[in-house]
Amino acid sequence: MRALGLVALLALAAPALADAPETSLRPVSRALAAEADPDLRPAARPITEAKLARKLIARWERLEPVPRATPLRYFPGYEDTDIRAFAQASPQAVSHALRPLRRTESLAQKAMARQAERRRGALCGDVGIQGEAVGYVPGRLDACEIRDAVEVRSVSGVALSHHALMDCTTARALKSWVDRGLKPAVGSAGGGVDRLRVAAHYSCRTRNNQPGAEVSEHGKGRAIDISAIRLRDGTRMTVLGGYRSEAHGPILQRAYRAACGIFATTLGPDSDRFHQDHFHFDTARRRSGAYCP
Repeated sequence: MRALGLVALLALAAPALADAPETSLRPVSRALAAEADPDLRPAARPITEAKLARKLIARWERLEPVPRATPLRYFPGYEDTDIRAFAQASPQAVSHALRPLRRTESLAQKAMARQAERRRGALCGDVGIQGEAVGYVPGRLDACEIRDAVEVRSVSGVALSHHALMDCTTARALKSWVDRGLKPAVGSAGGGVDRLRVAAHYSCRTRNNQPGAEVSEHGKGRAIDISAIRLRDGTRMTVLGGYRSEAHGPILQRAYRAACGIFATTLGPDSDRFHQDHFHFDTARRRSGAYCP
């Protein structure tokens, strides 16, 4: 009976077996299927930028947790996106932050030595003013003296052609003018400011060396005269000839105008015949405000 049942089952299955494939139905890779029939290629599903960003971030966070930072508040769809994670997870980003190598001991010692040297040369409580403290400077004329004089060799990295004697009020004003007036006026021209040509600083004399005139602010350590500005590429911008020129005039004029208010008095080529070749800056103690003719 069992044999007869088996024969009956085989007879019933014979039509189906005739239609069966010769080999087992194994899965075929998509690439092979696409080559065989282009219509079988899967259609690309659209993806939004926000969704792509979230997928990239999720992939990155599985590799290395990233602390939350400021979100991209000004881009719709990115409100919850971490700027740092988004940048790090982008295909163009490196896998790890580029941290600087630790400085060697010798390099650290050299840096500390330079800082110590700057502190030793600091004047008037400002490391940006470098030079030497002088102290009391007597004068041969009445009121022609400096009580706490300093000899300045550079301000904010800009060297003076020779050391200039003045008081701390004038030294601080000179630094403020270099930072807020001269450097912005020059900008990146010629690589920036390198040196100031000092035409005069402390000198116990009368105003404009005129007989019978009052003692000049130069005689009180409150004035400095600048006749030229040298740039890092070697270009020299002189007040005489350059102040009204097309090449250097705009820079020199902007720098000169910026000194008004930082200094109590500013005199230049537009002021009088005595200042055609230099800028005169001083910190005269007056109550009437700045004098900038």
